[in-house]
Amino acid sequence: MPTPELDPEMRAHQAAYEAIAAEYPPILLQQPFDPQRAVNDAINTRISPGGPAMAESADRWVLARGRRVLCRVHRPRLNEPLPVLVYFHGGGWVWSSVDTHDRLAREYAVGAGCAVVSVDYALSPEARFPQALLECAAVVRWIAEHGADWGLDGARVALGGDSAGGNLALGTALLLRDEGGPGLRGVLTSYPVCDSRFDTASYRAFGGGKYWLSEEKMRFCWSVYAGHEADRLNPLAAPLRARLEGLPPVLVYLAELDPLRSEGEAMANRLRGAGVATEFAVFPGTIHGFILATERMAKARDAVARGGAWLRGALG
Repeated sequence: MPTPELDPEMRAHQAAYEAIAAEYPPILLQQPFDPQRAVNDAINTRISPGGPAMAESADRWVLARGRRVLCRVHRPRLNEPLPVLVYFHGGGWVWSSVDTHDRLAREYAVGAGCAVVSVDYALSPEARFPQALLECAAVVRWIAEHGADWGLDGARVALGGDSAGGNLALGTALLLRDEGGPGLRGVLTSYPVCDSRFDTASYRAFGGGKYWLSEEKMRFCWSVYAGHEADRLNPLAAPLRARLEGLPPVLVYLAELDPLRSEGEAMANRLRGAGVATEFAVFPGTIHGFILATERMAKARDAVARGGAWLRGALG
């Protein structure tokens, strides 16, 4: 795989990120995790602040799998039940939160004209596979049945997520398909984790750490999320290994200089081969995480705008 050039705005965003990160202790691939999570959240909320104003933003909770799961509900307008994007944040199943992805959630709400419910699922290693996945599915079921209580149209629901959140969105769609619903209007994913292999062309080209996400970091994340080989090979954890027929339409957006690019491309091809309506694009010169760089990067704004337009069509 030839080495492409980093987009100049992507480079500037990374420089800004590194300048902010230099003010904090380093984030290490080891316990304890809570102090590192606080640092990660502080850095990412500073690099991606604000976002469009909402008619209502409220923190609510759903009881799922014995835990009260925080769901941040953004509604761009009131006085009518809105279709809803249930969004699962990235962060390797270990880091990040509804706070780090708050701006992105607001941007999708405006772009799609829908409500966005951002889910603070349980993190690993405290909660290993399949706890987070089952929480995500439980939240979707609750919204389908009781969404009207929050001003949501439970009959028009799409899932979304980036990176590990994209993995959870795909896994949740597979689980709901196999367990009889509720039905979904679509699944929006940005550079999703699709498999537990590390021998792909993109891992070989971009996994050394030059472009932020490394093979070392992904091996660590998989080890704490799904420590047993049987779990790492489970199609609900590695959706590239799943039977994909019967899924709703899927959007797959990828970063060009990303170790996960090859598995994302394979996922898009397998979805199309399974008869699933699939929109697929690779954004040149970008790295893993670029979707959060809308304040500094035109390609990130374009990806979010195109994703919002896709959602608007999927949600009807």
